[in-house]
Amino acid sequence: MMLFWVLLTAAAVGVGFIRLAPSDPAQWHVAPDVSGDKVFASGVTRLVETGPDGLARLNAIASGRPRTTVLAGSVDQGMITYITRSKLFGFPDYITVQQDGDVLKIYARLRFGRSDMGVNAARIQGWINALQP
Repeated sequence: MMLFWVLLTAAAVGVGFIRLAPSDPAQWHVAPDVSGDKVFASGVTRLVETGPDGLARLNAIASGRPRTTVLAGSVDQGMITYITRSKLFGFPDYITVQQDGDVLKIYARLRFGRSDMGVNAARIQGWINALQP
């Protein structure tokens, strides 16, 4: 029975750390080094032809998504980093989007763990699909 309580306490501390760990904009709000569409175990990069208003349109889409907040940046600055948290445990994923002329550079990645199990790729594809007229 004691082992059960120790494991339960450890799990609660772990979830608390994940939910409450600070997100330093200096670490996460950095220009994405995106040279093409790539999928990694921990995230995804995308180059999307959008026209000069792509970041404003994507910001409207991202801002309406559940559990998604802006960490840093703005449309006027030309780059925004979002945090989207998983529903159950609150794992944070960071999505940095930069307007580069008529192209959006998107870099989505996890913070904790080794694999996002395709969650970032699916999320970003959903945002890109929503950009289409």
